[in-house]
Amino acid sequence: MSESLVTVAAFYRFATLRDPGGLRAPLRAFCAARGIRGSILLAPEGVNGTVAGAPEAIDALIERLRTLPGCADLRPRLSPAPAMPFGKLKIRLKREIVTMGRPDIAPANGTGAYVAPSDWNAVLHDPDTVVVDTRNAYEVAIGSFAGAEDPGTASFGDFPAWWAANRARLAGKRVAMFCTGGIRCEKSTALLRAEGHAEVVHLKGGILGYLETVPEGESLWRGACFVFDDRVSVGHRLAPGDHLLCHACRRPLSRADAARPEYEPGVQCHLCVGEYGPTDRERFRERMRQIRLARARGARHLGA
Repeated sequence: MSESLVTVAAFYRFATLRDPGGLRAPLRAFCAARGIRGSILLAPEGVNGTVAGAPEAIDALIERLRTLPGCADLRPRLSPAPAMPFGKLKIRLKREIVTMGRPDIAPANGTGAYVAPSDWNAVLHDPDTVVVDTRNAYEVAIGSFAGAEDPGTASFGDFPAWWAANRARLAGKRVAMFCTGGIRCEKSTALLRAEGHAEVVHLKGGILGYLETVPEGESLWRGACFVFDDRVSVGHRLAPGDHLLCHACRRPLSRADAARPEYEPGVQCHLCVGEYGPTDRERFRERMRQIRLARARGARHLGA
């Protein structure tokens, strides 16, 4: 595959899939035949994935996914890549396509109302609206919207407990939520609606949609947005940021963080130095050695 002809597609769609297991083998064969790599999750609540391949292969896959029940209007986020960013193809069966620990919550049955990026600033300025960042604490730490509430969750699975603890405080208020690309907000607003909270909205297209369309001079975003790919973080117009990733704990690091004495590339950072023992660190060092050897021979190590 030519390095100039790689398209990355990120997509999700909440829909009722009655037999996700039966879709797995045909979808794997379809992707493998076209050289598509990446990860696709299938669950009773829908499909979620990030894959890469030749433009015509990705186009064919999106058309194939749109034939799934409830997925006719699936809209991927497409971006070019200088090289294939994935080492292999993984298609997995899950209970949820985004893990909140509540497979009983079905976004396909109703979520909060969408707010377009162009209207989001008005939501942020509304004194009668509580704006909640549904992302993990390590994501919020490097950037968020001015005035947004941080639930301080370590993972999305902690969100239902946060809501249970704050439900009475937020009763009668309009709750506005946002996340990176929209998928977590679909699930979180569906949770609030299922539990009887009437006024709940969320940012359409997530932070990425906002940063892509709202002029920087009008933006209320502060800092960088963590992304789950090699860029690590992005800013306005989705320009790559200058954050690094700790490949031990998968948290984002600033350049100043990488200059701290605790930092060892691929092994530890100041945030996780106490989280792993000597055996883990030796394993991480061996992984980094294999990555460097792969790079020296012009190959991509699957752990990179």
